[in-house]
Amino acid sequence: MRRRDFIAAIGGAAVWPVVARAQQPALPEIGYLSVAPSGSFPWLVRSFRQGLSETGYNEGRNVAIVYRWAENQNDRLPALAAELARRQVRVIATSNGFQAALAAKAASGTIPIVFQGAGDPVQDGLVASLNRPGGNLTGVTSLNRQLGQKQLEVLHELIPTAATVAVLVNPSNLNIETQLRDMQDAARKLGLQLHVLHAKTERDFDGAFAELLQVRAGGLVVSASPLFGGRGGEQLTALAMRHAVPMVGFDRDSIAGGLMSYGGSLTEAFRTLGIYTGRILNGERPADLPVQQITKIELIINMKAAKALGLTIPETLLATADEVIQ
Repeated sequence: MRRRDFIAAIGGAAVWPVVARAQQPALPEIGYLSVAPSGSFPWLVRSFRQGLSETGYNEGRNVAIVYRWAENQNDRLPALAAELARRQVRVIATSNGFQAALAAKAASGTIPIVFQGAGDPVQDGLVASLNRPGGNLTGVTSLNRQLGQKQLEVLHELIPTAATVAVLVNPSNLNIETQLRDMQDAARKLGLQLHVLHAKTERDFDGAFAELLQVRAGGLVVSASPLFGGRGGEQLTALAMRHAVPMVGFDRDSIAGGLMSYGGSLTEAFRTLGIYTGRILNGERPADLPVQQITKIELIINMKAAKALGLTIPETLLATADEVIQ
């Protein structure tokens, strides 16, 4: 072989792997849409990936995930959902509330959508029924939005002498009026005065606690909202401990070193979100997948925080707790 031909052959061999790699098909894409801030719920994203892996999909190996976070700004959701629809992702998984699912539904009537949230997806217009969702949506819902009454009962059992308790809500949440009406009814039955605090951003937390102290509330219930979990939950816990306010969060992760949490298992909800997303990638239709309801409810009590607050936890609460943190 002449030297010039040999060099050409070597050059072609060097270029061929690059060309071959460039011609490999792109990984199928999942769109992941959440109202929460980026990085605020890493443990829940891990649960989502775990569910995906149980159906044979691993991020970066045989599927890509395109994350879009609204940073607790609901008005950003429609544009983010429309962007995912333009990318023609294979599935859109929405989390941390039904607002993201509603935005995705408005953006596409054909791309399969799997949602995670708290409440009634039929009432909120996501699906026709739980057993037969119809259309291009299905998902998983937990009972957190209905747990405010039980949170009040737990708080009342802990501090039976308190005449006034506060509830912190995000007024941007769906159906917040219904939730508050149910909690007001429960408070009256318990002989409690319920004082409602509002927070739309983390900047509102200090003002909410100042108001709580002004009305001399004996404790605080934190309603389910992405704003009050993750980084927000850590801030709320720090404020509650600083002001010696007994606080009941809405899931085991929102306790973040605080006193108590009572709510549905979000880790299980996100794992199920991942499983359903993977099943749709494997060819199943959302219309054929019943909406899953997470019924596992957990009471978590932190004895270290109770001691710091000078509280004695009743034996009845300890006996019913799913976990007692020493």
